[in-house]
Amino acid sequence: MNDVLPVSVTVILPTRNEEEALGPTIDAIPRGWCEDLEIMIVDGNSTDRTREIALEKGIRVHLEPRKGYGRAYRTGFDVAKNDIIVTMDADCTYPAETIPDLVKRLLNDDLEFITCDRLTLAEDGSMSGLHGFGNWVLSFTARLLFGYGVKDSQTGMWVFKKSIFGDEKMRPTNDGMPLSEEIKILARRHLGKQKAIEISVPYRPRVGEAEIHTWGDGWKNLRFLFAKRFGLNRTVTPWGGLADNPDSEKGTLPEQEN
Repeated sequence: MNDVLPVSVTVILPTRNEEEALGPTIDAIPRGWCEDLEIMIVDGNSTDRTREIALEKGIRVHLEPRKGYGRAYRTGFDVAKNDIIVTMDADCTYPAETIPDLVKRLLNDDLEFITCDRLTLAEDGSMSGLHGFGNWVLSFTARLLFGYGVKDSQTGMWVFKKSIFGDEKMRPTNDGMPLSEEIKILARRHLGKQKAIEISVPYRPRVGEAEIHTWGDGWKNLRFLFAKRFGLNRTVTPWGGLADNPDSEKGTLPEQEN
């Protein structure tokens, strides 16, 4: 892509102990294709060198002490500086090289939200048989309960306009893994199928050890779908980051104190 897109973009990577894969993930994100690119990890109290590596790479680090994958995103969505948000895992599984084209598609087709299907183009070894079956069960259940037609309910790569959260009904409520399926349900419900679409992208084998707990997280996701469908889900923590969350831009990370 030779043209610089006239937009500002924040790429959010939720992290917890991703020192093995974080560097390659950051390096794979293209530069120079938009007017302003912010790359930020929202870190959940890593005990390895995750935050140090991010600082060495010159990206923003926001420390969120409250636990949870969804909690990291509910903070990151709020503190992101730019107009368009892209999300990925920090484990080399998602195709960072496609980010410029996905953002261009968002703009050219006047979309609000893109979710990236991993299942169609998954590479060999990227997902165990158990995980593949679990993803199918959860995605099928979500389609059955909500009729929203999304093939991959569990993907963690999304591209969307930050302005969608101006509508409080678009703000996901879950602090755990179910946020991934919740944000797609909300997008299809409140933005519509013409503005919230699904695009297939490659999915690759993970680098480093996974923090996911197959049976526990799978059960939580399944239980959440039914709770959401019947209006029984509850918001535990408020939307957005805390004012005293350490952030590298404020120089308040523990790694910056010396």
